[in-house]
Amino acid sequence: MSVSMRDLDPAFQGAGQKAGIEVWRIENFSPTPIPKSSIGKFFTGDSYIVLKTTALKTGALRHDIHYWLGKDTSQDEAGTAAVKTVELDAALGGRAVQYREVQAHETEKFLSYFKPCIIPQEGGVASGFKHVEAEEHITRLFVCRGKHVVHVKEVPFARSSLNHDDIYILDTKSKIFQFNGSNSSIQERAKALEVVQYIKDTYHDGTCEVATVEDGRLMADAESGEFWGFFGGFAPLPRKTANDEDKTYTSDITQLFCVEKGQANPVEGDSLKREMLDTSKCYILDCGLEVFVWMGRTTSLDDRKVASGAAEEMIRSSERPKSQMIRIIEGFETVTFRSKFDTWTQETNTTVSEDGRGRVAALLQRQGVNVRGLMKAAPPKEEPQAFIDCTGNLQVWRVNGQEKILLQAADHSKFYSGDCYVFQYSYPGEEKEEVLIGTWFGKQSVEEERASAVSMASKMVETMKFVPAQARIYEGKEPLQFFVIMQSFIVFKGGISSGYKKYIAEKEVDDDTYNENGLALFRIQGSGPENMQAIQVDPVASSLNSSYCYILHNDSSVFTWIGNLATSTDQELVERQLDLIKPNLQTRAQKEGSESEQFWELLGGKSEYRSQKLTKEPESDPHLFSCSFTKDILKVTEIYNFTQDDLMTEDIFIVDCHSEIFVWVGQEVAPKNKLLALTIGEKFIEKDSLLEKLSPEAPIYVIMEGGEPSFFTRFFTSWDSSKSAMHGNSFQRKLRIVKNGGTPVAEKPKRRTPASYSGRASVPDKSQQRTRSMSFSPERVRVRGRSPAFNALAATFESQNARNLSTPPPVVRKLYPRSVTPDSSKLAPKSSAISSRSALFEQRLKTPPQEPSVSKPPKASPKTPESPAMESNSKGKEEKKENENEEEKSMSSRIGSLTIQEDAKEGVEDEEDLPAHPYERLKTTSSDPVSDIDVTRREAYLSSEEFKEKFGMTKEAFYKLPKWKQNKFKMAVQLF
Repeated sequence: MSVSMRDLDPAFQGAGQKAGIEVWRIENFSPTPIPKSSIGKFFTGDSYIVLKTTALKTGALRHDIHYWLGKDTSQDEAGTAAVKTVELDAALGGRAVQYREVQAHETEKFLSYFKPCIIPQEGGVASGFKHVEAEEHITRLFVCRGKHVVHVKEVPFARSSLNHDDIYILDTKSKIFQFNGSNSSIQERAKALEVVQYIKDTYHDGTCEVATVEDGRLMADAESGEFWGFFGGFAPLPRKTANDEDKTYTSDITQLFCVEKGQANPVEGDSLKREMLDTSKCYILDCGLEVFVWMGRTTSLDDRKVASGAAEEMIRSSERPKSQMIRIIEGFETVTFRSKFDTWTQETNTTVSEDGRGRVAALLQRQGVNVRGLMKAAPPKEEPQAFIDCTGNLQVWRVNGQEKILLQAADHSKFYSGDCYVFQYSYPGEEKEEVLIGTWFGKQSVEEERASAVSMASKMVETMKFVPAQARIYEGKEPLQFFVIMQSFIVFKGGISSGYKKYIAEKEVDDDTYNENGLALFRIQGSGPENMQAIQVDPVASSLNSSYCYILHNDSSVFTWIGNLATSTDQELVERQLDLIKPNLQTRAQKEGSESEQFWELLGGKSEYRSQKLTKEPESDPHLFSCSFTKDILKVTEIYNFTQDDLMTEDIFIVDCHSEIFVWVGQEVAPKNKLLALTIGEKFIEKDSLLEKLSPEAPIYVIMEGGEPSFFTRFFTSWDSSKSAMHGNSFQRKLRIVKNGGTPVAEKPKRRTPASYSGRASVPDKSQQRTRSMSFSPERVRVRGRSPAFNALAATFESQNARNLSTPPPVVRKLYPRSVTPDSSKLAPKSSAISSRSALFEQRLKTPPQEPSVSKPPKASPKTPESPAMESNSKGKEEKKENENEEEKSMSSRIGSLTIQEDAKEGVEDEEDLPAHPYERLKTTSSDPVSDIDVTRREAYLSSEEFKEKFGMTKEAFYKLPKWKQNKFKMAVQLF
């Protein structure tokens, strides 16, 4: 499309350069910018152009242009708005979607920009109207319609305007009434209350009273009597009569027209196909309520204006005031438009589009216009965050047929590709302990065990009163939250479940289940010790990738292979994974390009392999959908520019961010529908409402209202957890908020912190949180920095019979702290931690082990008078309790004393005499590496002179630093 400066209105210079809303009003046939303070105010006699600019995750800007026509606007102004909208699109590079908006029939997307509503005012520029605040309040009656966004229309202040189907707002001088028609839904009533709050704040300075009137209460209610008094008393309401505005134009036939020389000519064809659209022409697709104007990429600006005029005339001549006109550019078609075609092959040529955008930018730049926002912005470089605390307690079960087997802590993160697993993770949330229950399906697992895993997980969630979040995860599609929970995750080939063994026996295929003494190759990946994986791959050269590190072993030798594109973090992770996979054999390091013959022999010889890093499904900008699921049919409606207030407690909603699907279930949803939440998520993926080719193995989360984790609430600009702590349905909750001045009223007491589900007493205070151990062993593993004396002390208070096998091993500090990890400087003293732990162990020795359960707050019982005998028993119990407390204090003081001594020994242990080795031999990339050393403390083997040279301080000073500072310092210098 050729562009010249005469085609671009000066008012549009610099438009659309940053995210937000910009509005122009048509004055004297020219667009005039509206100040920010007036955005959202519309006059019935005017026409407006609204530009919505959205910043995408990719760094690009998306533009949606709407031109709004007031009911009293002139034909000339409406035509000017339509033409100027095309010009604005050209100024933005010719890629925006353009919408025609008619007063009282606006699209939901347009209304979502101005939540909760728009209330157009009478008058306009052409009539010389100047808005002046009225000195005397005028009583007005509004009708409200809409479940997700509200269409507000002023109607005559008369009883005849009321009916049983709609909701009405009566705005009087001292009180605002909301009249709820008996046939209106709870959700519509709740949304209308947002309009009440808007009117209260806008026209009454937030000071007037609010009352609700239920249709059918007659005069029994005082507020009902007051409401009907404004209408001269109560009288039965007539049935709603259909008028012209209520009629909806429908057409079963979708007709395609080609616009040539201003005429719309029908295009013949049995069905719609993408090939019918010519890039050098403009077309009109008439779908009844929606009329699309498709503009080929090479069409001129004049061609586009003519096509838009033809579509306007088509709507006007057929008397369809409610029909919406949507103009789209080739390559940027909306999902709704593409869905009208039987076959559609997306042929978006972003390079051509960017070139055209660049030409427009260059043209404007020569005229002295700032065009920074017109060019595609560089994608923001953000490190992915898990948004989940990694210090919680984990239980894992392997599915074996129709039963599940609890795994010991040493095997929590060791999965087989042929098996299915159920996991339960409890962790400290922002206000209470949160629980995530999920299933993991290996690529080689059988369908029967997958179904069993889902059934088991669903029953666990149901028994816990639907409080936990639930996840369905497939191998190879794991989200970051899962990896952070598992921390050191290993996937072995094959399986050990009965279902997998039965499958390979029936198929008569070889069993390739991992054998620690056999040949195996592992790809190492991750971002740090709290997120690292070892994935077993085929032991052939083609499995290698220059962007990763690998571990190769057989029964007698171990090799590490470092790709040329691997980072220092990757090399660090290899050392850590070696401790888990093959800890007792000498390692031979192989650098890409200088491998030994034996290495290639184990892989069966050299071959071609990849060099690019494996990519996962990217996370796109989130979309929110409301769902209804009846008779196995899923219907969804997208909610634009969503906020927390769009989530209604009676409904089920889905947040789609492409790489993950979140199903949110309100508290008031029927229990039978709650059980269908996972099925609804699967149906949504099949439906693929956004035509984005969703993977059927994409992770699905089921989130219950009141238990929203941080990795869900991050999709909302703000989140108030007190809103879900309120009783009642959506309308009742919103009413209390409105009457309380816009502040949520929490009516539940704060939920008690439930007992830990992994056998621990409770989740520690955030100031005491530490990362779970990343070193696993069937026996108690010694944590670095702790002496055998300390471990022996802890073992004294542990009963192997009473200890839950799922209890995670001792904790170590993370080398790569993140936002979810507390500052180590704030960690509580060890004495208090051990004191509480010893008391827990003594309690366990006295009581038999019990099944994990959610603790319930004790019920208060009324006090009754006590007899003298009862008082005597009570005093005896109190004395006994005091003696026990004294014993516990004595025990705690002894442990605390030992702990202080233990703390003093930590530094000594790190400074023990170790043989000194040259720096070059201590590096991970050394051709002649030193053997028989602690690979996690390479710096300790440096001579005093080399240590001071590399670290800038003496060994003695270094080891006097806290552990977390030592680790942070080592990561900063990255010597090895």
